[in-house]
Amino acid sequence: MGEHKELNPPLVTSILTFTCFTAIFLLGKLRDLFRRRITTKDCWNRPIASAPDAWIDVMERSDLGFTRWADQVAGWRARRTLPLRLRVLCSGFRPLHLLETTKRCLNLGSYNYLGFAAADEYCTPRVQSTMAELGVSTCSSRADAGTTPAHLELEELVAEFIGTEAALTFGMGYATNSATIPALAGKGCLIISDALNHASIVAGARASGAKVKVFRHNDPQHLDAVLKDSIAQGQPRTHRPWKKILIIVEGIYSMEGEVCALPEIVAVKKKYGAYLYLDEAHSIGAMGKHGRGVCEHWGVNPRDVDIMMGTFTKSFGSCGGYIAGSHQLVKYLQANSPAHLYATAMSAPSVQQVSSAIRLLRGEDGTTRGRDKVRQLHDNANYLRRRLTEAGLHVLGDWDSPGISHDQAVRLLQPRACTPSAAHWSGMWDVVHQGFTVIQAAAVKNTNLTLPGSDIVN
Repeated sequence: MGEHKELNPPLVTSILTFTCFTAIFLLGKLRDLFRRRITTKDCWNRPIASAPDAWIDVMERSDLGFTRWADQVAGWRARRTLPLRLRVLCSGFRPLHLLETTKRCLNLGSYNYLGFAAADEYCTPRVQSTMAELGVSTCSSRADAGTTPAHLELEELVAEFIGTEAALTFGMGYATNSATIPALAGKGCLIISDALNHASIVAGARASGAKVKVFRHNDPQHLDAVLKDSIAQGQPRTHRPWKKILIIVEGIYSMEGEVCALPEIVAVKKKYGAYLYLDEAHSIGAMGKHGRGVCEHWGVNPRDVDIMMGTFTKSFGSCGGYIAGSHQLVKYLQANSPAHLYATAMSAPSVQQVSSAIRLLRGEDGTTRGRDKVRQLHDNANYLRRRLTEAGLHVLGDWDSPGISHDQAVRLLQPRACTPSAAHWSGMWDVVHQGFTVIQAAAVKNTNLTLPGSDIVN
């Protein structure tokens, strides 16, 4: 578990794939010059009409632009007789219109890993009770009037659940990174970031004013080399020692589904006396036997990680994020983090949702339902990964990682017809991302794979 290998498609496949996709990109740009509506709306931006559970009700839409064109050119029969691709190309310039009908679809476009986003028999009543008591929103920052007993309780729970001294919550997951990193590093500091870190980390590193260097994705040996060279050279021009060196990695790289090589990175961090910042947005609640993240997954002491970051938007079915670490770290951020000083605090009901989910994972409801959710998540992800591999597909990522359903599997399983009506079983349409290169997708033979929803979704 946790091991992965690099895929190296043949050179001819690489060249042909890049050539074809470059041509498609240029033709698409040319077509956009003559069209007002972005054609991707045919497949993306699809509103839902239900709770974001394992199965969702997707609102159906109609392209009135094509309907009117067909009526004018060939009558009502044209809509049925014209080839599907021609209908897509001639779909007109008008926006899509929502219909009153919905379609039941398997939800592969969400990171609702443990199913808490929909109603839960343990969490939902407590959320409703908190909303009646503390209201819908604090309408204030944490530093002003936005701190409630629910916030303080959550921060204690997060610290206990992860295994740190203290924790601080924020109202937005993205801002947790983008606003915290500049507060921790500045001019004269060095940030060493994984090549595939999230955009929020990139934004925070750029805004910090620190020198930023990148090491190869999930490669502790290259991290060691970058650290050694950086310490030897010192700061640019002056060659003075760095004020601080901050290594930033993710627990699970969401676009690849790969688990961080945390034990080796911790060893490198200790070797050179650097600080380690771990983003567990996709791993907290989803990795480890009890959902405590990659530290539990690898058996690493959480105290060996200086800054533990995570979000509540994935496994806990809520919003916001947290920073966990020492008491000194939390007190410093309370006085210096813009996200704490100026941004609106998490709403009390959202806070209670996270607190209840954590209590459920800890078994405080008197059942093993929380642990069973984590186990079922691993079983589902491993089942899908195994079936894709058996079907001859190249799948990135590691076993037990929940990221596979978002970024590798669905992109390869998309129906050939790129229209809303073609997505009968899938409620998710994704784009080709750097995490799963188009080369690897092109190297896969056409394969028909059936995904029985009752087998992979609890």
